Amino acid sequence: MQRVVPEITDLGKESQTIHELYGVGNGEANDFARSCLLTRRLLEHGVRFVQLFSGGAFQSPRVNWDGHEDCKKNHLREAARIDQPITGFIKDLRQRGMLEDTVILFTSEFGRTPLGENRGGRKMNTGRDHHPFAFSMFMAGGGIKGGQVYGKSDEIGWSIDENPVHINDLHATLLHQFGIEHTKLTYRFQGRDFRLTDVGGNLIKPLIS
Repeated sequence: MQRVVPEITDLGKESQTIHELYGVGNGEANDFARSCLLTRRLLEHGVRFVQLFSGGAFQSPRVNWDGHEDCKKNHLREAARIDQPITGFIKDLRQRGMLEDTVILFTSEFGRTPLGENRGGRKMNTGRDHHPFAFSMFMAGGGIKGGQVYGKSDEIGWSIDENPVHINDLHATLLHQFGIEHTKLTYRFQGRDFRLTDVGGNLIKPLIS
């Protein structure tokens, strides 16, 4: 690591064209742009799994997706901050022939209620509360079939109307794309077999190209 990491993290080795593609140096997008570019360099050097975070409840208010307050202001700002870097990352993987064997999963920890939040009339709570029953993510690359929307919520986004996806099914499908049979990824603990997909897990075949 002492030999390789300094070289990998030296983004100065990238061309100005690549910097502009990701949005490096582009105002508030700069930090996430650098993270996305670093991710591509890590993947090129054989790192198998990379996890990126953008904002959070315990970070600076200027870098925050937590929607309990002023969703419109927060989400417009944060979406503008990550839009170009994510787009540049996907385009760069495609032009380098890396997208076909790299799975991109863009998601959150949960969704948000379709109704406004008001805890006892507190003015600070003007957003939307946690909601695990209906939310969106996107996937790309790695044998995932593109150009489709799979699943549909009801008209207010409270529950699922069509093609519900259980988290165990999502995990089974991702592991399949990684070349891992999820039923074999099992360990024994306190007399019971455990695995990521527990006692469930079915492939979501329409997602697989």
